[in-house]
Amino acid sequence: MSKKTVRTAGVVMGLALLAPGLAMAGSGGTEFTEVYDLLSGWAKGTLGKIIALAIFIVGLAAGIVRQSVVAAVAGIAGAMIMNYGPSVIENIVTAVI
Repeated sequence: MSKKTVRTAGVVMGLALLAPGLAMAGSGGTEFTEVYDLLSGWAKGTLGKIIALAIFIVGLAAGIVRQSVVAAVAGIAGAMIMNYGPSVIENIVTAVI
């Protein structure tokens, strides 16, 4: 095996050894709860819906100007991420096996 392969395998093994500690990162601590609740409330509330709608409208307008569906799809994807993203992130971070 080459030195590069051995080095890559070593890095992968090191990251694998750190993974159990990283998995427990979302299961405790209340230091940032207030900030998280504020940002989550904004993203899930009226502000998040306004931003998602604005992203959708800008994407649609860019699609019309460019006469391309790609910009409209990007606007739709951005709006979906803004709408569903906070819930998905919350479920991923708080999931306990």
